[in-house]
Amino acid sequence: MSSTLNTLIRELAEGGLRVVDLTQPLGPDTPVIGLPPMFASSPGVTIEQISRYDDAGPAWYWNTIRMGEHTGTHFDAPIHWVTGKDLPENACDTIPPGRFVGPACVIDVSEEVAADPDFLLTVERLEAWEAEHGRVPAGAWVLLRTDWSRRTGTDAFLNVWDDGPHSPGFDKATSEALAHDRDVTGVGVETVGTDAGQAGGFDPPFPNHTIMHGAGKFGLASLCNLDQLPPTGALVIAAPLKIVEGSGSPLRVLALSPS
Repeated sequence: MSSTLNTLIRELAEGGLRVVDLTQPLGPDTPVIGLPPMFASSPGVTIEQISRYDDAGPAWYWNTIRMGEHTGTHFDAPIHWVTGKDLPENACDTIPPGRFVGPACVIDVSEEVAADPDFLLTVERLEAWEAEHGRVPAGAWVLLRTDWSRRTGTDAFLNVWDDGPHSPGFDKATSEALAHDRDVTGVGVETVGTDAGQAGGFDPPFPNHTIMHGAGKFGLASLCNLDQLPPTGALVIAAPLKIVEGSGSPLRVLALSPS
């Protein structure tokens, strides 16, 4: 066994590293993104019992579950968006597994979002973070800490007003900088999707999806516990289910972080 793996095992056993769960619970109360009525919508989570130590199965318990691929804490593959539909290795079953693991860059904008739910991460704000913590490295997961996951209840989490949902996200130029100049693995957010709530009216609509997936990058949505990670120094493991031609998948996102 390599010395690197030995060190990792020892650090985990001795508490030098800890595993941080970045995943929201998944169940019938999980909020699901809403779409205008002319589009097909994703269903919520339903869980139907098959048997539970009863006549239908005396020694076992299991359920049937039904949900959309992009439900709860989930992964967006490039094939999810039209800009990524023709890329190679663009679906959950064809993406090389090594791409699911990468260093975390956690950008804390929770104060800005508390003052403005429509806050967008600009290139200037990104560069200010880099001036303090170093340039975002290639292959990184860029995680936008907004503390949005602390909102309780579907109404507060989706935050839909008369003119549609309001939640933070990325400025178009920032998505371009991260996808192309920094060559990140992908971005992660605490909100229901990786674009801002009002992004349907941006040019182009939903620019983060358009740019990231067109560049073969990934998205993580509905994360939590980003406040438990340092700005740099953690490692994220975000592996979707190996769904054939899957556009995305609920998943358990874990981070290895210094204690």
